[in-house]
Amino acid sequence: MTFENPVVLWSKPEAERAGTPLLVLFHGHLANEEDLMGLTDYLPAEFTIASVRAPQAMGPGYTWFPLTADADYSVEAVVDSVSAVSNWLDGIRTGHSSVSMLGFSMGMAVATSLLRHRPRDFAAVVGLSGFVVPSQDHAFFSDGELAERKVPFFWGRDQADPVIDAARIEYTHAWLNTHTALTKILYSNMGHGINMQELGHVKEFLTHTVLRGARTS
Repeated sequence: MTFENPVVLWSKPEAERAGTPLLVLFHGHLANEEDLMGLTDYLPAEFTIASVRAPQAMGPGYTWFPLTADADYSVEAVVDSVSAVSNWLDGIRTGHSSVSMLGFSMGMAVATSLLRHRPRDFAAVVGLSGFVVPSQDHAFFSDGELAERKVPFFWGRDQADPVIDAARIEYTHAWLNTHTALTKILYSNMGHGINMQELGHVKEFLTHTVLRGARTS
């Protein structure tokens, strides 16, 4: 897989990024890098936001790895995809004061897998209407180290989300409670999506955990 130069949309021109906190956006299955850029206006202006296109073209958009219900899904496929993203991040993170992530749906699986791989690299993570993949004891995942560090994590979803099944929700809830400093909020009548109330909460979360945390550390 080649991911050295992924398609990325940036909220700030390159000359204005140095020293800013970075927030990386990971879109969902069959979407693209433009899908989440509309959130930029509702997130703290201090962040440089980078929205990344998944590496595998599929249907009308792109995907990070096969769906968990597909025959060709494997933890190794997740690791291959996330490893490529991690290598790309290593090349850009040094110019920023911190790195946080926001993932929607399958993008939350990408964000949590990156967090599990490098628990000390991220200031905070936001997961929207998404899930966590079981590690199957793969060496890529440093869950023990993450459980000790307890990175701040915001998880928002609709309890009646029609896309993410109950088994994945149950696993994700248990995993997040054990491995992160979890803020969980449920939203009614949102479906498999994002609403304005949730965006307000995400802005508050990032301001409190990343921006204010940086000023007091």
